[in-house]
Amino acid sequence: MSDRLKSKVALVYGAGSIGPGWGNGKAAAVAYAREGARVVAVDIKLEAAEETAAIIRDEGGLCHAVAADVTRPEQVKAAVDSCLGRYNRIDILHNNVGYAHIGGPVEMSGDTWFDAMKLNVDPLFWTCKFVLPVMEAQGSGSIINISSIASVRWVGTAYVGYAAFKAAVNQFTQAIALQYARKGIRANAILVGMMNTPVIRSVLMPLYDDEQAMVAARNAACPTGSMGDAWDVAWASVFLASDEAKYITGVLLPVDGGMSCKSA
Repeated sequence: MSDRLKSKVALVYGAGSIGPGWGNGKAAAVAYAREGARVVAVDIKLEAAEETAAIIRDEGGLCHAVAADVTRPEQVKAAVDSCLGRYNRIDILHNNVGYAHIGGPVEMSGDTWFDAMKLNVDPLFWTCKFVLPVMEAQGSGSIINISSIASVRWVGTAYVGYAAFKAAVNQFTQAIALQYARKGIRANAILVGMMNTPVIRSVLMPLYDDEQAMVAARNAACPTGSMGDAWDVAWASVFLASDEAKYITGVLLPVDGGMSCKSA
């Protein structure tokens, strides 16, 4: 690797994986470490964060695992304090938290709607509340929020809460980017397309007869003929976190194999 992130510290929320394999946050944490960053891997399940940290340490990197529920501000702050106590700075804030609840406004319950908002939007508010003052004091920092192309177009699945709240992620990102542009802090969002990651089996399997049918349908919907994977998101994140992207802020970057260019 090229040590693009050497001497930087990355705080990654959602650094575990919901199941076996590579989720977006897990891959991003490992990719940051492979490029020289020291990583704090945060997940609601400590064992998931520890799995990511073990991979990084086995490869010779530095990683500390922390358990935190990102909807609870005191736990978000505790993870920030843990990172500062260990490394004394935060150069990269990576927000990889969210979930797609299936259904439109008729099918979805009010409780599910509010749960979706709490999980997809609130964590950005809390992580930025506690990390932005740190970055401002440093005079530098990069925030990367994981959004979805569902925030800007119909992708074939009815999950109105996910679409609406990821759109909120986009505007939140751009508002932060402009507010802090003169303070050395950048904020960008990655609009993830159809990815073959463990979470799709949790979210989408009820809509299909079997996993093979789900994978085939999603591959067919992609202009490239196949879904992407967590590493496509991870390496885009590395670029946005690096000094190579020093003049890039407020960008909503599709990583979707061209899907957002389709008319239908």
